Amino acid sequence: MMALSLLLLSIVGAAQAEDPPPAPVPAEVRALEGCWRGEGEVMGKPVEITLAARPAALGTLMTVDADSHAKADPKDRYVAHLILAGRGAPPKGGPATGVSGFWADSFGGDATAVGKGEVQPGGFDIAYPYPDASFLNRWRRDGDRMTWTIVLQGNGKETPFAAYGLMRAACPPKG
Repeated sequence: MMALSLLLLSIVGAAQAEDPPPAPVPAEVRALEGCWRGEGEVMGKPVEITLAARPAALGTLMTVDADSHAKADPKDRYVAHLILAGRGAPPKGGPATGVSGFWADSFGGDATAVGKGEVQPGGFDIAYPYPDASFLNRWRRDGDRMTWTIVLQGNGKETPFAAYGLMRAACPPKG
């Protein structure tokens, strides 16, 4: 029995030692860390939005919590929880450029999606495919200002879906 335990431990130890390191989170994604506040439009409806972005899972991921409500009716809320991470190996001699993500929101489990994207000048793009179309998210940051636009891609066209202008803000106290 002792020999079997030692064999299992050696197999598990060898498998862990052989696991490749996680893809690095691109700097453009890590730059979201902190809190943001802003305004925008979703399908033509004026909204206010807050974001809180923080590293998770030993720095291998970033989580982004978005909370928005219609300006005309604060009870008309929408909340999303995004997980962003690196994807693939960095280019030879360069920084990480691949982005992967998971989208979950207040529409529940049937509205989740896994996305893929790439670093772009000043930010990154990530597309989340759904059966009828894809939602392309474009994140751009310039210092303490950020834009986040979402376009619906389908039938060879892009249709504006949401656009936000945000500024870095103080994070609320924990607890």
